[in-house]
Amino acid sequence: MDWDKFKVHGEPLIYGAMASIVLATIGIIVGLTYFKKWGYLWREWLTTVDHKRIGIMYILAALLMLFRGGVDAMMMKLQTAAPDMKFLDSQHYNEVFTTHGLIMILFMAMPFIIGLMNVIVPLQIGARDVAFPRLNAVSFWLFFFGAMLLNISFVIGGSPDAGWSAYFPLASIEFSPTVGNNYYSLALQISGIGTLLTGVNFIVTILKMRAPGMKLMKMPMFTWSVLITNVIIVFAFPVLTVALALMMFDRLFGSQFFTMANGGMDMLWANLFWVWGHPEVYIVVLPAFGIYSEIIATFSKKNLYGYTSMVFSMLIISLLSFLVWAHHFYTMGQGVMVNSFFSITTMAIAVPTGVKIFNWLFTLRKGRITFTTPMLYTLAFIPIFTIGGVTGVMLAMASADYQYHNTMFLVAHFHYVLIPGAVFAVIAGFHYWFPKVFGFRLNERLGKHAFWWIIISFNVAFFPLFILGLMGMTRRQYTYSADTGFGPLSMLSFVGAVGLMIGFVILVYNIYWSTRYEPRDTDGDPWDARTLEWATKSPIPAYNFAVVPTVKTRDAFWTSKMDKVPLFEDKITKIHMPSNTGKPFILGVIFFVAGFSLVFSLWIPAIISGVGILIVLAAMSFDRDHGFYIPVEEVIATEKKLRGETV
Repeated sequence: MDWDKFKVHGEPLIYGAMASIVLATIGIIVGLTYFKKWGYLWREWLTTVDHKRIGIMYILAALLMLFRGGVDAMMMKLQTAAPDMKFLDSQHYNEVFTTHGLIMILFMAMPFIIGLMNVIVPLQIGARDVAFPRLNAVSFWLFFFGAMLLNISFVIGGSPDAGWSAYFPLASIEFSPTVGNNYYSLALQISGIGTLLTGVNFIVTILKMRAPGMKLMKMPMFTWSVLITNVIIVFAFPVLTVALALMMFDRLFGSQFFTMANGGMDMLWANLFWVWGHPEVYIVVLPAFGIYSEIIATFSKKNLYGYTSMVFSMLIISLLSFLVWAHHFYTMGQGVMVNSFFSITTMAIAVPTGVKIFNWLFTLRKGRITFTTPMLYTLAFIPIFTIGGVTGVMLAMASADYQYHNTMFLVAHFHYVLIPGAVFAVIAGFHYWFPKVFGFRLNERLGKHAFWWIIISFNVAFFPLFILGLMGMTRRQYTYSADTGFGPLSMLSFVGAVGLMIGFVILVYNIYWSTRYEPRDTDGDPWDARTLEWATKSPIPAYNFAVVPTVKTRDAFWTSKMDKVPLFEDKITKIHMPSNTGKPFILGVIFFVAGFSLVFSLWIPAIISGVGILIVLAAMSFDRDHGFYIPVEEVIATEKKLRGETV
């Protein structure tokens, strides 16, 4: 065995990362042992199938990945802050910008969205859990161990270095002989399978488990956005899985799918990647639209304007998202007719997006607006995202794209789309639904401090990139000379990045401060909201609803409050709940071992792990545990306790 393949040499940052991982692991083990929490961790979290706990674990993982991706961003910004910087060498810079893109899109934005989806959607539709609770646990652990597999590449073997899009032949074994892109293909496959299973699970949940009376056109807008998003996932993620499998065959077994000889085609990878990659943008943006819709309606004290047109605009966006992928490579020689077609479809997608913008503005018109922290992020989203959209239309013009392509103008554009279109949304949703999950609000004063730091610093960090791009600065450029004139604006961008970091530190501190000092919520509806998730008490009981609600109108909870329409008409009966199981966690561990073994071509452990995966899957398929019932007396006692009554 060649042990040198496992080593990463020469960078103090690498050794520091190794030390921090070891120390953090030791600290966690010592803490769990000292406080005797191993049993609690296993019973309540590692084996849980409760959609709310799984959602919380997704969000915690996303926050950790936000920190990791943020560190990558700060390293890149520091390296390019001034001419001829020596902080990172070219290889390390390549690895950092590659992992930054992967982590922020696939392991921060996606799990944050899926975490909110897990916590909120069953509550919004009046369900007690998702359709397949154990499959939900499998989805999470496959995502989590896929993320961990990618993250250890930084200290064992080396990170991917061909960009987050991993274009061939750059990602081939010829031009990238280290194991970094093996990590890419296998980590993304493992986590992608988990995401695909989530898509199936939530489509079935929303279509089959809605409360009585909740027709499709009475669903909350966030639930609609989640349904459409998961349809996109089911159609898009198999393409990525196949592409990654072919990449793995090329790198590990010497096949020729993406080579430039022997019948291979490097552009096949570009097409397959972006057939998934552009719908992926809407996989994170459409749920964000749903979050903003819920927040605007709640804090404007109005029904959402143009509900039907909002639904159909999302359906049109989902369809068009599969018809625009070639705009990512106008300059790669596919010809005038092809470029013209994709230019038209790309500009067309701005129309349904514009419909949504105007619907939000009309909802705000004459509303009784309350400027809470989630509402501030929502209001900031509209103009900032519009800048991203307008520059997207500029990039959609194929002839003009020859000027913009691969410059910092493009980098500015997609940050002006994805940060307000995903990051602001998950922060807003996190503030909005936090009291529902934990029983207390995040502090508004600290929340607004973080908001202003983040919003102002974002524009300081990324608006200069539009100008730098037009000046000719290319992306993925790790250094430049003073003669280029890029220095002043690059330094300004670095200052903005530091401000963003300060804003996120305040946000994390807010969680700590609020946990200790914020008053606890007693009625479960701190925002005077409109949808069914607020009809439960906080914190939410394991069964969600003692009685399944009966829905008569679109904003059922608001109607029940304003018009005194009864929401819970049936009597309390015993409630069926799924049992916890450790098999999904064990399956995730074995997938991790299998992926790690394949990264380094360790065939015997890989084969053993493959057999282990089949055994666990067989054990799960033959499992005859049909769950358990919570007796009526226990439900009544729990409800009294949540109301503050004496049991």
